[in-house]
Amino acid sequence: MNLVLGPYSEGAETLLHGEFGAYPSKGSRYALSLTQTALHIQRLVPKPETDQRTVVPLAEVVGCHTLRSRAPADRAAYFSVYAYPLKKRKVGSGRGRQRAARTFQVDGADDYEKNQAVAEKWAAAVKCLVLGIPVSSETDIAPSLLPRPRRLLLLLNPFGGRGLALQWCQTHVLPMITEADISFNLIQTERPNHARELVKGISLTEWDGIVAISGDGLLYEVLNGLMERPDWEQAIKMPVGILPSGSGNALAGAINCNAGRLEQVLGLELLLNCAVLLCHAGVAPLDLVAVTTASGARCFSCLSVAWGFISDVDIESEKYRHMGAARFTLGTLVRLASMHTYRGRLSYLPAADATAHRPISRSITVAPNGRLPLQRLPLHRALSDMGLCEERHAFRGGEPAPPPCPSPSSPPPSSASILPQPSFSFEPGLGELPAGGAGEAQVGGPPDELLVPLGQPVPGSWVTVEDDFVLVLAIYQSHLGADLFAAPFARFDDGLVHLCFIRAGISRAALVRLFLAMEKGSHFEQECPHLVHVPVRAFRLEPLTRKGILTVDGERVEYGPIQGQVHRGLARLVTGVSRLKIATG
Repeated sequence: MNLVLGPYSEGAETLLHGEFGAYPSKGSRYALSLTQTALHIQRLVPKPETDQRTVVPLAEVVGCHTLRSRAPADRAAYFSVYAYPLKKRKVGSGRGRQRAARTFQVDGADDYEKNQAVAEKWAAAVKCLVLGIPVSSETDIAPSLLPRPRRLLLLLNPFGGRGLALQWCQTHVLPMITEADISFNLIQTERPNHARELVKGISLTEWDGIVAISGDGLLYEVLNGLMERPDWEQAIKMPVGILPSGSGNALAGAINCNAGRLEQVLGLELLLNCAVLLCHAGVAPLDLVAVTTASGARCFSCLSVAWGFISDVDIESEKYRHMGAARFTLGTLVRLASMHTYRGRLSYLPAADATAHRPISRSITVAPNGRLPLQRLPLHRALSDMGLCEERHAFRGGEPAPPPCPSPSSPPPSSASILPQPSFSFEPGLGELPAGGAGEAQVGGPPDELLVPLGQPVPGSWVTVEDDFVLVLAIYQSHLGADLFAAPFARFDDGLVHLCFIRAGISRAALVRLFLAMEKGSHFEQECPHLVHVPVRAFRLEPLTRKGILTVDGERVEYGPIQGQVHRGLARLVTGVSRLKIATG
């Protein structure tokens, strides 16, 4: 489990120190030291040449279990540490996460109970640090410090992206979260809005979090399902998470970046990064934007509202869904060949205490003044972690032989969880709006005190731009896709909508350069005169072109006037970084 080699960092407080054997035993002994950030492992040899240690960062550890030998005469106790370090790939370039488990033998006493007490102390200490529970060298570390195992509702879309969600979940996610002592119930969604219906009807007290194993669309359903409940004020505080297996995976890209992992990763590598963060239980407040469409329907968005080039690519590339994330590259090339411009009126309330990345310089005028019953639904196509360990050979592939001693790949199972109108008509164009689109049901939520009805003029404090646009993007997360760093200045709960738009007149080559630079978040450094960014609290978009596509969080909505207002920190997002923690009763 070699991650980093190096000496202790200066001033690192040692919480625990001990000398142990290893399993399987090869006669080697190890000195272990546990600090707030890492497990230091020093092999004991007669003449050590250096004081270097193997360092296992706790950021890459997901769990630790105590084990007992099946041999009755063995008085030793054991504890296994489960980590997912980044290692150089055996095939290809770069690094990827690989499972590494290391088991240590506690044999300092002749009595099993005493050895077991030491093993439990080390396991409890590692778990506390992984979960962000404060401990120090003065703490009486014991299993009683730990909360009960978390219970997560996993909602999986088997049709998202390239259709690999179930395979990846069984092979990688379920074994990992079991090592992290997470109890779960896995449900496969069967149709659009299935997740939305489920979260509207379940008893939330049975769960500590809801995790979408899919693209961004499934989490959109979950959030709006929570907001459609009569108890939405409490329900929206339920921590939600995402394990990416769709095409865009924008929120997962933002979570990955927020954790300090600046290297853009896709596919399975992004999934594994997010799964490790899920095991660490850190939760952050998440802004939601209340979006009102032309018919008066209201929904809640956590990612973006798009019009023009971006929404065209998003929806038109659906036919290439089998290609995964590559569908957007192909869709971009197709749309570049016939690049459109759209006439529209864009109004917004600037955020007075925020800085625009690029000042507005032209084409600006000031605008004139001017419940459902709580119903319990059956959970279909469900898989619980009951008996997971007995089935894990099917997940990992191959039939494991029963070990005579504790196996680091077979931790004990945790308990299973019980289960107004526009002034003219619009033509949708490019296909009809699918049934069950955004804002179909009655949605609760806080009032939009910054907005007036769509049929009324925006307030005098707003700014209005009427122009021809290539695209308009109201984004509130750092990423537009897993590899598109669209708003590097955005934070999960900054209370801002980052309004970005590109005016007509930009060349195809300049637009390509912007999107290429967006992979590293450097597109605002291109000094493109057509690109504008304004941080706002609320916005309204009124398309003046008859045909077009509007999307909310990548989901198509009715075409016509649309407006939104940010509600700061309304939801809770599992990020793995300590701001809040998933509470367990």
